[in-house]
Amino acid sequence: MTSSAILQAINGVSLAALLFLLASGFTLSFGLMRIVNMAHGAYYLFGGYIGYTVGQATGSFVAAIVIGGIAVSILGLFIDRFLIRRTGENHLAQVLLTVGIAFVIGDVALSIWGGDNLKVQIPMALRGAVELPGGMMYPTFRLVLILIGAGVGILLWLLYHRTQLGAVVRAGVDDREMVGATGINVGLLFIMVSALASFLAGVAGVVGGAFLTLYPGAEWEILVFALVVVIVGGLGSLEGAMIGALIVGLLDAYGRWLLPEFSYFVLFGPMAILLLFRPTGLFGKAH
Repeated sequence: MTSSAILQAINGVSLAALLFLLASGFTLSFGLMRIVNMAHGAYYLFGGYIGYTVGQATGSFVAAIVIGGIAVSILGLFIDRFLIRRTGENHLAQVLLTVGIAFVIGDVALSIWGGDNLKVQIPMALRGAVELPGGMMYPTFRLVLILIGAGVGILLWLLYHRTQLGAVVRAGVDDREMVGATGINVGLLFIMVSALASFLAGVAGVVGGAFLTLYPGAEWEILVFALVVVIVGGLGSLEGAMIGALIVGLLDAYGRWLLPEFSYFVLFGPMAILLLFRPTGLFGKAH
């Protein structure tokens, strides 16, 4: 494998780490609550802008990540409680409502932060590049992003598979009505999953703001990738989000490198073929 191919592989994995941060909570909230929240990309952008502001004020990248995630978590809970819940099981209404919410958040962000590209500042220690085996140089922050994605993935996997809360969430994804019949407070469970999904979207926005920059319209671009991850991996599957993000990240990296004119076909073509044989995605289950 040539050095260029190796670099593209690492590029794909670093993008996959970012997409996993966004899509992991996204797919769990879809799978558990059956809510089609198209504002998730706007949460990403809003969290990134909040993180940018906090980073500029404090100089702390960690504070930017934490406060960006918490701010989006609060926003997501408010929208879920007072707006999305009123649509009930009407998925078309959910799509229309959350698309409208995304446009509102985008316009508010545009009026506050303007239309210029903004980049979240990262610590000096994460700037520059490191030398990989073979003499290749690669940006330090992108390697750290891969570690962040892997760390979050491990924590979520432990939460999902090794805790009582995770067992309840898995049961809720498989049979939500049965969980409610056992006396478990499904409403509280929904709140916790919604808060986690929004928090991860905000964190992804801050990290993405340092990785890709922030600008008007970024919310829709990242949402498309997140939707592909969710569709490929399967609703409600954490493992599906991991594998789906890796597939999408690598397809995007190699597609832009080898076939730049057909990069979107390289991404969406395999997804269409997969859906022919696995309509629920790689790890999804029919409900």
